[in-house]
Amino acid sequence: MAPEYRIDDLAHASGATVRTIRGYQDRGLLPAPERRGRANVYGPAHLGRLRQIADLLDRGYTLASIKELLDAWDTGRGLGGVLGLVAEVHGPWTDERAGRITRAQLAWKFGGEADDRAIGEAIELGVLERIPGTEEEFGVPSPQELEVAAELYAAGVPLSAISGQLRELRGQVEQIACRFLEFTTEHVFARYLGHRPPTDEDANDAASMVRRLRPLAQQTVGVELARAMRTFATRHLDDHLAVDMPGRAVKSVRAEIPVSLPASTIDAVERLVGPGGVPAFIVAATEREVHKRALDALASSPNRN
Repeated sequence: MAPEYRIDDLAHASGATVRTIRGYQDRGLLPAPERRGRANVYGPAHLGRLRQIADLLDRGYTLASIKELLDAWDTGRGLGGVLGLVAEVHGPWTDERAGRITRAQLAWKFGGEADDRAIGEAIELGVLERIPGTEEEFGVPSPQELEVAAELYAAGVPLSAISGQLRELRGQVEQIACRFLEFTTEHVFARYLGHRPPTDEDANDAASMVRRLRPLAQQTVGVELARAMRTFATRHLDDHLAVDMPGRAVKSVRAEIPVSLPASTIDAVERLVGPGGVPAFIVAATEREVHKRALDALASSPNRN
């Protein structure tokens, strides 16, 4: 005999609250229960539907879109293709495998002493992840990213500057990802996802296209980054080296120009890098802003190749 649930029992079995279950019923997401005298009785189908809704919410669907999907399911159209597409999009977008690192290993990589403030910031940025039940080991979603941070630190870059650079870089990369997604949606995916919900066939075709196009953004950015780095590294070297080379004149070294900065700015920089690192930090920040503006100008130039 199939199990039966009162609403409190259904809430306990599904993990949803009684209020949530009633809200789903009001929205038409959950079928009405069977009436037995004065009691409402729910069955396995209700429990399965609640778990299905919870899974779709975890995948980022809104309740409105979930209702459309479930209505399609109830009228005989499958969800297999749609859920396959969702799984493809939510799956890994890199071949890199996540790892783990202990607090002692972190200390060895970054100066021999665990820095709780730096660890907290790394967790906030997603460079490290907490592992339930332990304070001595952390998940590492991208070991390559952590290794880059370790190399920069070994080269003399303060941890605060590394995290600041990552925040800035992440914002710029997210803009690139957004533009690439808009571009591919307009020219590729619109024909598959132009109706809601898509058919199983269209969803399967879209999932296959995701697999084909997934590496293209990363490859394109990699090639363009290498080109830009070569261009600007060459200019940077030319600007900073004043040496005699065959067939080249020696560049004159520009005189230093004193610049006044607000005391609050100096204090903020000192807190980041220490009193001894203020001049170098200001120079590096200025050069980075100059290079950023040069990149923006190059990218927006109508005559670029």
